Amino acid sequence: MRSLTIIATLILSTFLLRGADPTETSYTFSECEGSAMPYPIPAESVALPDSLTAVFINHVGRHGARFPSSPKNVTELIKELSKADSVKALTPAGEQLLSLARFVSETSRNRWGALDSLGMAEQRGIASRMLRNYGLLFNDTKINAISSYSPRCVMSMYEFTHQLDRLNNHIEITTSSGRQNSPLMRPFDLDADFIEWMKSGDWKEAYDMQYETMMPVAPARRLFKGDYAKEMSNDHARKVSYHAFKMLQGMPAIGMPSRMEDFFTRQEANQAWSCTNLSHYLERTASTLSLMPAEIAAPLLADLVATADAAVEGKQPYAVMLRFGHAETMMPLLSLMRLDGCYYLTNYFDTVALHWKDFHVVPMASNLQMVIARSKSGRTYVRVDLNERPIPLIPGSDMIYTPWNQAREYLLRCIPLHLRP
Repeated sequence: MRSLTIIATLILSTFLLRGADPTETSYTFSECEGSAMPYPIPAESVALPDSLTAVFINHVGRHGARFPSSPKNVTELIKELSKADSVKALTPAGEQLLSLARFVSETSRNRWGALDSLGMAEQRGIASRMLRNYGLLFNDTKINAISSYSPRCVMSMYEFTHQLDRLNNHIEITTSSGRQNSPLMRPFDLDADFIEWMKSGDWKEAYDMQYETMMPVAPARRLFKGDYAKEMSNDHARKVSYHAFKMLQGMPAIGMPSRMEDFFTRQEANQAWSCTNLSHYLERTASTLSLMPAEIAAPLLADLVATADAAVEGKQPYAVMLRFGHAETMMPLLSLMRLDGCYYLTNYFDTVALHWKDFHVVPMASNLQMVIARSKSGRTYVRVDLNERPIPLIPGSDMIYTPWNQAREYLLRCIPLHLRP
């Protein structure tokens, strides 16, 4: 017994001496693509039980996979690598990354931010599964769809609705896109208090600390050689690593093979991802710094409740209502609803990566579906699906099918009192 105790003590001592970090993550390279990760298609669809019949669906979705939203990171990376290349200071890895960056730049030229073929397929797939799962709801019925004015959201809406019509041309579909939909789809553009909070930068100190601690310098240093590498400061190296990581994150979304493992170790990828993940968390969800990033979704959540209410009362002209926005639309909404994995409050921001993961919350084409269903006795329930996977609505409950009156009360409580309709 004494020898076992000694062995256990030695193992624990070794663990502590190695300085194991309890907040360290080990997500896959694919998961480290973060919010740029292509949509994770569910392995199987979960049908309603025979005792329930769908009467209405509220759907809020992000646009599908797209080209990089801007050329900034790719341009900066090409600039940095080209400067070193002009003095023969690139390693083979640096030359390889420069060639890759130029290819991404050329491929994306005149298509920055545009929905690509993968994103179109993602939307068609979600539409097909919705119709297959709730086919009776689509018989000779009306559907209303809106999107933000962003072309990738408009195209996502049209790909989705076109697929529904292709599979069932007895559907009457009304679509709307434009700035008139911004109060629901782009509140981050309109909410003056939120815009001022973003400018004030209260969140930046926490992010900067994470960036300076976690953004790895080694991936950048492996790109350069000689005096060029020796004279590079850590700040400069972090910046190069960041631009490279951001470009590599987005490559699978435009149908290119993932090359992240060619330039980052798995540990380095996790460290870089933790920085981009924290940025999304601090800027777009409720945190101990401010609840405002989530509260901007109050009008959208109120609209979801009101339209579901109308369906329950038999006053809703549409069987399905579709809304297409952005990751910046989804993150506040899901946080405001306090859905599992989408809401996390802490004073220790180095733990965020363990509990709030953008690849879980907002991969490309992420979506929330609220399915209103009625039992044979006339009682009404709601099932909430995140990325087509049923999840409990109310924290602390394991109910997948929540009575609508109970769900309604909970959702209205999520909306701050001064913002309730």
